[in-house]
Amino acid sequence: MIYLLKVLFTSVLVVAVAELAKRNSLAAATLASIPLVSVLAMIWLYIDTHDIERISKLASGVFWLVLPSLALFALLPVMLKAGWGFYLSLAAATCATVICYLMLLWLLSLCGIRL
Repeated sequence: MIYLLKVLFTSVLVVAVAELAKRNSLAAATLASIPLVSVLAMIWLYIDTHDIERISKLASGVFWLVLPSLALFALLPVMLKAGWGFYLSLAAATCATVICYLMLLWLLSLCGIRL
């Protein structure tokens, strides 16, 4: 039952952002920019485990991995404005983001930071 409530609540938030974007892109972007998935994951993890160390590791990992995820949001609008088309732009921006993730993980490992 708890699992179903988690899925339902999380799904409602995602749908709310998509529906809000149809009416007000700034409001939708503001809601989407709040790390709802991360916050919900920490809440669900705490409810399930009460393991503060795991939550701390999750928060630290999210901090580092937000940085390369910004590539998607920087590249996608540029590609769309350049006329690449939605699916091609999304695919290319996603590939670039994956490359950024790999580069960041490599750089962090050089600095002795393991996620």
